[in-house]
Amino acid sequence: MDHLSSIASERGQLWLRLAMLRGVGPMLGRRLVTELGGIDQIWSMDATRLKSVDGVGPKLLAVLAGGHAVNIDPVLCECEARGIRLLCPDDESWPAMLYGIDDAPLVLFVQGDITALNTAKPIAMVGARRASREGQVISRSWSRYFSDQGMTVISGMAYGIDAAAHGGALSGSSPTIAVLGCGLAGTTEEQQLQVAAICRQGCVVSEFLPDVSARPEYFPRRNRIIAALARATLVMEADVRSGSMITARQALEYGRELFAVPGSVLLRNHDGCHQLIRDGATLISKPAQLLQHMNWEGGGRISAAGKKTYAPANALEAKVMAALGSQSMHLDTLCETCGLTLPELSPILLALELQDVIKRLPGNRYILSVELSES
Repeated sequence: MDHLSSIASERGQLWLRLAMLRGVGPMLGRRLVTELGGIDQIWSMDATRLKSVDGVGPKLLAVLAGGHAVNIDPVLCECEARGIRLLCPDDESWPAMLYGIDDAPLVLFVQGDITALNTAKPIAMVGARRASREGQVISRSWSRYFSDQGMTVISGMAYGIDAAAHGGALSGSSPTIAVLGCGLAGTTEEQQLQVAAICRQGCVVSEFLPDVSARPEYFPRRNRIIAALARATLVMEADVRSGSMITARQALEYGRELFAVPGSVLLRNHDGCHQLIRDGATLISKPAQLLQHMNWEGGGRISAAGKKTYAPANALEAKVMAALGSQSMHLDTLCETCGLTLPELSPILLALELQDVIKRLPGNRYILSVELSES
């Protein structure tokens, strides 16, 4: 299979063989490589030396003895047919953020631009699948801001917050990375469209063999990769029992920075974020606060608030925009705050909405989508 060397390096093929051994997980596999002196040493060691590795018993010894019989060719052919690259820890393109992580994957399957895996400012954005409309709007806006500030947004390509995060990043200027809980050939037709879009401005990665379908127990494994690849993890909306909370805990275990966005105490979707904040996560209410905390300021291509600017056409527009500020507001509250009647306010809101200056949320609530220009 020499013609497949562009899909996987020679050492990558050895790592793949190890990853395909039943009973060898990431931690044990990495321990074998470390204690035996390299991936190429595993297949030449005698039983006595193999048994000296912690975790290697009679059953695993038999598995290792039959490792040469593992046929990796079908996997490599599938990768070649689908334009998938196989990366291993010995490759130059292996994500630097995964070094030093005991349970990091043994191999990664990658579609798209592999250079996205080694950018300077990777951030994970995670949250509820059944996210509120407001949460999705804010996530998309913040992700666009992060992308235009040179940050690589990482998420799990699920519904809700994940989709908003990838969508915002794709409208920005930096790469985005999707980490899957299935193989790259195990996606649905709808997901294939998402994969194609992300691969044009980033990459999609998985530790699972290409034809593996998604299963519930795979998502915590996916979440640990999201946490490990990022220098910071931002939880936008999350219930206390959710995959986002798993990602958050793993980010802390890996020594990463953790941020959470507060929300209404009446909505369960924010309970997880509030718990994280109580436990020490950094509370942020504006995206620029994350950059300040990470010392990532500067180098952006748009306004400091991550939005296009808009100069109000008159004093009433300025009053409405000032009232909205960085929060969403109900129509009745906006009338009262601005001192306007509904007939007076409605045409102003319509004009601003048509120019994409504000967005209307469910429940007659509005949110500002631009930065107020001082000029």
